[in-house]
Amino acid sequence: MALSSNAQGFILLLAAASLLAVTEARTIVVGGSEGWRFGYNYTDWALQNSPFYINDQLVFKYDPPSDANSGYSVYQLPNLGSYITCDFSKAKLLASQTQGGGDGFKVELTQWRPYYFASGEKDGKNCKDGLMKFFAVPLPRWNN
Repeated sequence: MALSSNAQGFILLLAAASLLAVTEARTIVVGGSEGWRFGYNYTDWALQNSPFYINDQLVFKYDPPSDANSGYSVYQLPNLGSYITCDFSKAKLLASQTQGGGDGFKVELTQWRPYYFASGEKDGKNCKDGLMKFFAVPLPRWNN
């Protein structure tokens, strides 16, 4: 049975829309409504919100240090070993304790490679005990 021209047009429109969705970069708030905080499992969050794509932006939103929290930061760890052990000795500080307020701190995933993120405050306790770490491997987009 042949499809009507309306049905064919609708299928073509759906295919074009799905391609558009894959090619447009997303802005993703790390942790969603939880933001970047101690005690939230960001590895689970990353698994639930993947795949990530090249040119997606991750936004880290967190409160500055106060009586209620000791402060958070965003580091990029150099490799899987440092990620697993929460070793910040060769990590790069991306955002200090005060840069997560307001609209948050944005990181663009510009390359197809692993990105390892963690909070390095309290001598790595946020990373080790507070689950404040995750990694993302952005996939290439269809039209890149």
